[in-house]
Amino acid sequence: MNISIITVGKLKEKYLKQGIEEYLKRLSAYAKVDIVEVADEKAPEELSDLEMKQVKQKEGERILSKISPDSHVIALAIQGKMQSSEELAETLDTLATYGKSKITFVIGGSLGLSDEVIKRSNEQLSFSKMTFPHQLMRLILVEQIYRAFRINRNEPYHK
Repeated sequence: MNISIITVGKLKEKYLKQGIEEYLKRLSAYAKVDIVEVADEKAPEELSDLEMKQVKQKEGERILSKISPDSHVIALAIQGKMQSSEELAETLDTLATYGKSKITFVIGGSLGLSDEVIKRSNEQLSFSKMTFPHQLMRLILVEQIYRAFRINRNEPYHK
């Protein structure tokens, strides 16, 4: 299975990089996982609705340019479906069973995802109704993907 995680912005925090690297190393036994960073759009702190939409649109164009046409896209979005770790494991297992070997997870920037990215996604996943920094979501996502592979192989993993 080939998994891409497309994310907006550069990761600067050393502690997050270390955690992500650890899970990517663990995941290498199960799947090929790539993290693709696209540039975030520079914007002032206070934005009008139109400016917010324009920022999301520009970031969305960058995201869409990195998605393979044959990839199953799962967008991380607050309005998405919430799943347990077991349900995410089942989703990945089902995709693999039906020949979907390319999966792309998309993490938007601080303003979220453009309508175009949401439309391109095959499904939307929410980790919580809470808002998390998009940099932290990378770590949470790779940990959950790792957990899903462990669950699917009936291998022990802390609860």
